[in-house]
Amino acid sequence: MDLKVLRYFIEIVETGGFGKASEKVHLTQPTLSKAVRQLEDELALILLERGKRGTQIKLTQAGEVVYRHGKELLAGRQRMLSELTALRSLNGGELKLGLAPLGSAEIFAPIIAKYRQLYPQIDMQLLVRGGVEQTHAIQKGDIELATGIIKAGDGFEGIRVFNDPMVVVLPKENPLSKRELLTIADLLDDPQVMFETEYTLYQLVLDACQVAGFTPKNITRVSQADFGIALVAAGTGVMILPSSIARRYSVNGVVSVPLASDDLRWELTLFWRKEQVLSFAAQAMISLVEKHLSNQKTMGLQ
Repeated sequence: MDLKVLRYFIEIVETGGFGKASEKVHLTQPTLSKAVRQLEDELALILLERGKRGTQIKLTQAGEVVYRHGKELLAGRQRMLSELTALRSLNGGELKLGLAPLGSAEIFAPIIAKYRQLYPQIDMQLLVRGGVEQTHAIQKGDIELATGIIKAGDGFEGIRVFNDPMVVVLPKENPLSKRELLTIADLLDDPQVMFETEYTLYQLVLDACQVAGFTPKNITRVSQADFGIALVAAGTGVMILPSSIARRYSVNGVVSVPLASDDLRWELTLFWRKEQVLSFAAQAMISLVEKHLSNQKTMGLQ
């Protein structure tokens, strides 16, 4: 059913005849009459009782039904267009953003603050979970954008927002703490403090150890970097961390030694499903991240 013809029909009813309606919609009376006839043929019902020229038209019962529902359809169309306009202008809509718990707050806090300042009417929902859960959530469509460590070719597109080398955090009394550089193999005999299994960094470290020919022994799992470093200071074991995180949560009694590994790095990415049609709200976030990274590069902070 053509909404344009419905609008003509409603104008005829509300103006009381074809003459006034033709002036309002800028069409000739024969054209309007033809349009209504086509609508009646489509529905196989008579909608208007037509009197003599100059007399007011009258709705049939079927016409009253079409008039009532036609008004609702046109109002719904207008609401749809208004809502789409709000989305385009970022005066409405929502953004569901997943944040990896490790490092995302520090990196994204200023970006999110700027986003809220620019687009206060967008409903932003933040989901802070481990990388594995983030990936599942974005695959299911529960979130639109996420931060995490992903591999190329996993069905995602993204922007790398941070690339950090790894260090080994050790107690000062550990003999390895005197070294200037360590390899994964050097940790063969040391208990390790590692993140919980839902963190992507856990799997990355585990894979690196297995490539080096061993599986970490006596693993103590944590969900917070600062608690992990506190355990290292207490002598529980050693911990592999991004250098920036190790610096941020460093305490007395621990030493961070660079890890010699080109493959094991903390590469935080803002990502989304490949070929996904992103909302205007998500596109605005991506643009803001790109601008932030460009400014950081200009200032020499990356």
